Amino acid sequence: MRSEKIPVSTKNNLVQRRDFLSGAATLAGASLVGGAGSSLLESTASAALPPEPAPPSMTPGVERKLARWQDQRWLLDAVIAALGPEWDQGRLGGLANIPGGAADAAGLRARIHKFNDISREFTRAAVRREKEARQFEKDERTVPARESYFLAAHLYAGAQWPIFENTPDNIALNDKKNACYAKYIQFADHEIRRVEVPFGGGKTLPGYLHLPPNRSGRVPCVWSISGLDSNKEGGAGIYGDPLRERGIATLALEGPGQNECAIREIYLTQTNWQEAGRVVLEWLRSQKEIDPDRIALRGVSLGSYLGTQVASIDSRLRGAALQAMAVEPTMHTAFETASPSFKLRFMYYTGIQTEAELDKFLQSWTLHGVAEKVKCPYLLVGGEDDQLSPVEYGLQLMDLISAPKQMLMYEGALHSVSGSAATTNGPSTGTFIAEWFKDRFDAKPMPSKLMKVDAGGQVHDFKFEDSRKSLSVSLLWQAAEQRASMPEKPTQVQEP
Repeated sequence: MRSEKIPVSTKNNLVQRRDFLSGAATLAGASLVGGAGSSLLESTASAALPPEPAPPSMTPGVERKLARWQDQRWLLDAVIAALGPEWDQGRLGGLANIPGGAADAAGLRARIHKFNDISREFTRAAVRREKEARQFEKDERTVPARESYFLAAHLYAGAQWPIFENTPDNIALNDKKNACYAKYIQFADHEIRRVEVPFGGGKTLPGYLHLPPNRSGRVPCVWSISGLDSNKEGGAGIYGDPLRERGIATLALEGPGQNECAIREIYLTQTNWQEAGRVVLEWLRSQKEIDPDRIALRGVSLGSYLGTQVASIDSRLRGAALQAMAVEPTMHTAFETASPSFKLRFMYYTGIQTEAELDKFLQSWTLHGVAEKVKCPYLLVGGEDDQLSPVEYGLQLMDLISAPKQMLMYEGALHSVSGSAATTNGPSTGTFIAEWFKDRFDAKPMPSKLMKVDAGGQVHDFKFEDSRKSLSVSLLWQAAEQRASMPEKPTQVQEP
């Protein structure tokens, strides 16, 4: 069942103390919409602290869906207290690329000490930024209004992340996010269209089509597919977007299971991203601004898996560039060894109600039989030390693909392709991928190869049949073997 409702007692407006404190009942941290005078979303007019909130609307049954979530709930809060809100992966770094966002990121790091703090504190920051944007708009200061509305939309999206159910709070936050992004569109420095792509049964897939300024004629376009913890609002930058800078449009659209689609109960299945790919690409090729013969895909994290599914059903694509690998069959590493939040959020994406049912679903979660059908040029960008999808699974995936293919691997980098000297000193992933797309749209030839970025930023090329030799440990072994095989040089003695 995909829409089971778990009743919550309303007697005296209370819940069991353990349920209230343990997490699922307080994922929103405090009721954002319920209770007279208690709503953070309605408190934009005053900086005073709101009254004691009513119990939140998140049902306590959510945390009971996942055994590891219950068993490690206390540990999760301890880890967040020690490491901050990026305990599982980076989620604040993107704010630094938005004017004013670095200050909000610093404030969130200072105020978030447990899981229940996340939604509440993101909401407080979003409300403040929305209030600021409204004042800028009232004063006809359109540039800071643009920036503050854009930042507010991202903060509201961050407030939605910890809510793994379609509660009134989650829906209200989604509405606020959409409203702020609509105001950003009004003041943006390039044309943006809110789009709804029909997906059968009267439902649609939501997204934004970003068009480059000063365009002439029909332009190439990249469909940007977000990951498990990202969203369509992050699909294009406010300034200096690498694709727009190269005259390339971006379709930032959410498909089955993702964010607003989950709110619309368009859940993820094993195959419906392939179905979505067909209708979205057909729709995109019909747009008067877009060159139908110059369309490509970009996917990040879970989007690397979903993007590969889409690439397998369309031979006209100019390319597919996937970053931050999430291609391990069954997703065992991410869902059984990393933070339990990954698996619980994925359960929300699927609409599945029990862990046993989800585990059965994941048994057939694989790109075997799919990757072999990819016909377009294919790029996979990843970290050698990816903690959520070990690099070996990326190498196995590349073995399955017969189309022209490249892999860019950073020594020591984690899932987000960060956290190592190689990512600091080596090629910028954003620039590399943008130039890769430009070359595909310009029909330049692409040799198949694996590129390994070492700690010094140097790029070493390998053939795919020698791909395992590119791993750092293998390189060390090779160096040791070379030294062992070299004849020992005689010691030279200087004459007195």
